[in-house]
Amino acid sequence: MYVLPLSPSTKNTPPLTRNFKVHFWHHASLGNPINPSTGITMGHEASGTIHAVGSSVTRVSPGDRVALEPGSPCRLCLACKSGSYNLCRKMRFAASPGSPDTQGTLCKFYVLPEDLVYRIPEGLGLDEAVLVEPLAVGVHSVKLGDVRAGETVVVMGGGTVGLLCAAVAGRFGAMRVIVVDVLEGKLEFARGYLGCETFLARGEESAEESAERLLRTFGLGVESVDTVIEASGAAKSIETGILVLRPGGKFVQTGLGKAKVEFPIVAMSQKELMVRGCFRYGPGDYDLAIQMLDKGLVDVKPLISSVTPFEQATEAWEKTSRGEGIKNLIQGVV
Repeated sequence: MYVLPLSPSTKNTPPLTRNFKVHFWHHASLGNPINPSTGITMGHEASGTIHAVGSSVTRVSPGDRVALEPGSPCRLCLACKSGSYNLCRKMRFAASPGSPDTQGTLCKFYVLPEDLVYRIPEGLGLDEAVLVEPLAVGVHSVKLGDVRAGETVVVMGGGTVGLLCAAVAGRFGAMRVIVVDVLEGKLEFARGYLGCETFLARGEESAEESAERLLRTFGLGVESVDTVIEASGAAKSIETGILVLRPGGKFVQTGLGKAKVEFPIVAMSQKELMVRGCFRYGPGDYDLAIQMLDKGLVDVKPLISSVTPFEQATEAWEKTSRGEGIKNLIQGVV
């Protein structure tokens, strides 16, 4: 890995260890289409070892093991200057097709500004450091939801981000954490991984029926659920989340699904809910995620299902496409 000194503009060059987007693999697009003549390097969840640094770099040195924050903001716009750099309209985020394309991290060398790489503690493996990125999403979500001690939190979606949101919510002091999903296999994993309560949503149910059954199942009244973190992006899940909340409750939309969905705006208004969007992570989220891993407050090892050498990377994509495992890592070129 190469590291540049801080500057308003830093050019990414192809990268280091990991992540694969199965949608990219099968459809060559995710929002913006990939140019078939140039292709794109995939990967945005990554860790690696510093290979070289610029002459002005002081935070890291060659040989340091680091987690990568994969988006470079412009540092000049209102969002950046106000501290919300994750909302920068000129963000160059790894593995993002567009004009111009931003290459991803799955390659031998990757260039980032020095403040976007984070030294990891000695006891933390590079494989675990890959999951700092989704854990930072969980940290950001829980902070936006202002989760407090003693609260009841419902997390809609039992994927990686949903599991990590639930894990962080528990560490922030939530008394009860309930994970909701449509797949019993995911809920079984959640129970074993987190020791949390789970709820199996039924495809044939309406959002109203699902919300009512959830409250009844856990003996919750209409004033019991303090915070909902929606981590699936599914339309019915969003509606269910709004309906289960108590008056004055908090709703955080972390999952991304269809661009437009029906939304229970009357219920939201009548209950005067605090509704927040959530996009990636912001200042301090990576640092806190690494500290939580270092102190054993969150364990990501059970989420790592396999590690595949770079030369067999296609096997990892196909494994993920078949729904096998939670996180199938690709070990980058050394």
